[in-house]
Amino acid sequence: MELDGRKMLILKAVVKTYLETGEPVGSRTISKIDGLSVSSATIRNEMADLEELGYLVQPHTSAGRIPTDKGYRFYVDRLMEEKEKEVLDIKRFVSDRMGRVENMLKGMAKMLAANTNYTTMISGPRYSENVLKLIQLSRIDSSNLVAVIVSEGNTVRNKLISVETFVSDEEILKLNVLLNSALQGKSLDEITLSLIRALKEQAGDYSGIVGTALEAVADAISSTIEEQPEVYTSGTTNIFRYPELAENSMAREILSTLEEKNELMDAISEQRNGDSDIKVYIGSESQIRSMRDCSVVTANYELGKGLRGTIGIIGPKRMDYDHVVGTLKTLMQQLDQIYHNDDNSIE
Repeated sequence: MELDGRKMLILKAVVKTYLETGEPVGSRTISKIDGLSVSSATIRNEMADLEELGYLVQPHTSAGRIPTDKGYRFYVDRLMEEKEKEVLDIKRFVSDRMGRVENMLKGMAKMLAANTNYTTMISGPRYSENVLKLIQLSRIDSSNLVAVIVSEGNTVRNKLISVETFVSDEEILKLNVLLNSALQGKSLDEITLSLIRALKEQAGDYSGIVGTALEAVADAISSTIEEQPEVYTSGTTNIFRYPELAENSMAREILSTLEEKNELMDAISEQRNGDSDIKVYIGSESQIRSMRDCSVVTANYELGKGLRGTIGIIGPKRMDYDHVVGTLKTLMQQLDQIYHNDDNSIE
């Protein structure tokens, strides 16, 4: 007999609640779950049907129900299907969204270069504070598990975990519930030693798996923050408009910096960690040696929820500061309206 939607919802709720509490689950508890607006009597009838079908068992006459192996199997199979689909959807979403963001930033760099007649650089966005969204342990074979870790911005990382003894689907499921219940939405700073110790104690014989998974979570969160951003440039030939920058050796230095981008990345990294104010670096105030005869105006942009990058405009010391600063302020306001007023733009 194929389970209908209500029976599946009730069975999933019973298994999940039992995994969390270790106590038989009654109809009153199930009646409180979202999306199930039926009476306790109806739930009792459905649970009786699930017991007859072999998914649940009642350990004592007056007690609630607990899952059978068949009930666990149903729950695990459905959960794995859902999580695999979720990870696949996330990967597709990230690929699509990052492609759109990249095109937007390239277009923005071109627009600023044309509007100011100076050279523009824009760093790709990175999260200033990363948090865990999901961790999923799955079996590869009898000796290996894989931890799929999804962090803020839907960045996906995989970590192979070797196991000395076979770990059942039910135990993997319990570990997934344990890890996600404790870690979802937490940043690296919030994953404290006391939390790690508590998770390992709760994991019992599987503390080694939990320890390796926690290391993978830390690596995934920190690596996303530390990754060097892509840098997009436009209007590089605009420096030849200004005689004081067009001298051969100076122009070569500036063009080399814009092409190789290493120094740009270092300077952008410092600005990205600062506040959101527009900053003006004149001559030797700039970190970039080749820009000692230039002025560099920078500003941080945000695409919502801590996703931050930096815009820089490079020109001669006699640049039109009023126009450049005004252009950047207008752009910051437009980005703020687009990404902070539209919650769906980053979700």
